[in-house]
Amino acid sequence: MTIMGCCARSPDSSDRFSNRCFNLFPCLSDPVRRSTLCLRLALVTLHLIFVGFIFIFNEEFREKSKNQPLYTSIYILLVFATLVQYFFTSGSSPGYVIDGMREFSRTEALSRASEISKQPASSKNGNVVVTIDKNQLGENFSGNNPMNWTKLVLDMYPPGTSARTYTCSYCNVVQPPRSKHCHDCDRCVLQFDHHCVWLGTCIGQGNHCRFWWYILEETALCIWTGILYIKYLQASFDKAWLVDVLVIIMLSILSIALIFLLLLLLFHSYLVVTNQTTYELVRRRRIPYMRSIPERVYPFSKGACRNLYNFCFAKTSIYAMEPLPGALELEQMSVPYTCLDVISCRCCC
Repeated sequence: MTIMGCCARSPDSSDRFSNRCFNLFPCLSDPVRRSTLCLRLALVTLHLIFVGFIFIFNEEFREKSKNQPLYTSIYILLVFATLVQYFFTSGSSPGYVIDGMREFSRTEALSRASEISKQPASSKNGNVVVTIDKNQLGENFSGNNPMNWTKLVLDMYPPGTSARTYTCSYCNVVQPPRSKHCHDCDRCVLQFDHHCVWLGTCIGQGNHCRFWWYILEETALCIWTGILYIKYLQASFDKAWLVDVLVIIMLSILSIALIFLLLLLLFHSYLVVTNQTTYELVRRRRIPYMRSIPERVYPFSKGACRNLYNFCFAKTSIYAMEPLPGALELEQMSVPYTCLDVISCRCCC
């Protein structure tokens, strides 16, 4: 026993350090949260490296900052706004079905309570007696009454739709139209677009607008930084070639990132104008309620102008749901546009 005790491996210092970190920061014990945190730190570090390089090596930019401080202030403000928008979007909720179900139960319970309070109270010996079923209200508040939710969701589908067809096998809840279970988040997301690895969260109804604005700010920052790098190369051909090579490498990385960001911005702008999601566009034939709809018909589109307004300005709940259009509406949507329709802005309104 003594020999075994002497030969036993003592805990490594790195293991003891990691255990202390996990005790101080419980979120680091989760591998998913740990990888997301490392990704966020890496992205912030990249921003600081690319922006800091300009301030350290670009003398022209430093001189311009002294003569035109507003120019530098706007650039720094754009960097700060982009990082804030990144963390704001990554920490926002995309709108989960289970949360929407609980919100619906709370709203329904409150409406029932208000209806009961408005009913004429019964009097007994001159005292007013109001009876409220607390068990039923508690059941609604806790979200344990799924029958009304099922009825609400099935009314959004064509008549005769079975609840089994749209019941998630993982969450065991009836999914409204445009919802999908995300295996990375392990939840059903309302108006599911995609799971963004860079943000560490799903993009859905609750944060799609924030995601679009983040892409726009990141694209503008990438273009502005690329212009500063090009100006530096134009003014420093007679200087140390090692720094120039480093600038060329960094400019190449910026160019690749800019191409990706521009394509992503254009793609999501098209989705916003037509009121689609990435999942609906890519997996259209795998979605049961989209199979019978023609390819060029966007069932949830209200027109380009209204889609933009609802996306950017309309104050709706992150748990709002869109029902499928009826057969008559789909027939009207499938009619091709004419010159008169273009003049009357039928495609926009």
